[in-house]
Amino acid sequence: MSFDVLDEHEQGELVQKWLRENAMAIIVGVAIGLALIFGWQQWKAHRAGETAAAAAQYQALADAVSSKKTDDAMKIAETVRSQFADSTYAVLAALQMANLAVGKNDLDGAAAQLDWARQHAKTTSLQALIDLRIGRVKLAKGDAEGALKLAEGVPAGNYDALAGELRGDALTQLGRADDARKAYESALAAGDTQSIDRNMLQMKLDDLGAAAPAMEKPAT
Repeated sequence: MSFDVLDEHEQGELVQKWLRENAMAIIVGVAIGLALIFGWQQWKAHRAGETAAAAAQYQALADAVSSKKTDDAMKIAETVRSQFADSTYAVLAALQMANLAVGKNDLDGAAAQLDWARQHAKTTSLQALIDLRIGRVKLAKGDAEGALKLAEGVPAGNYDALAGELRGDALTQLGRADDARKAYESALAAGDTQSIDRNMLQMKLDDLGAAAPAMEKPAT
């Protein structure tokens, strides 16, 4: 006899029997469901609390940097980096530490901070910016080839002006004036020129002088 032709009494008996036989499974299932919901809510609350704490610490770092309290800034930055390593604030703190290291002429220290930031950066845009910072440190250490490789590896549309300027600086250091001139011109023509010092970039371009005239082909 199929279920749909049972009378109401028989259907009720079958349902009660099924509930008795599966009561424990139902109770466990409900308990697990409630635990998952509660756990998810707790996890979201925990993450929100961590994000707020990281933001507050990073603001304290920015204030210390603005006030030129270098030692305080380094301590706060290290706290952010160690306690909130999975957050974007930790990456930004490492960038701040790299800047402070450059200010002390500690290029190796800056390179270490930038390498850490690059490993933990989660977005293409932030990775591109860090690559350009690493390129700047390489250039300062005399590794123009390494700097040029990083600049040329930055995807188009990510800090085009900064990438163009770094290419120009690296090419200038390598003695490739014509290529450097083209790189500086592309940087000036880029849409994100607010990220560079246009006057300084124009001075670099002017220092290269005019392009060498093209050699005329001999008459045949």
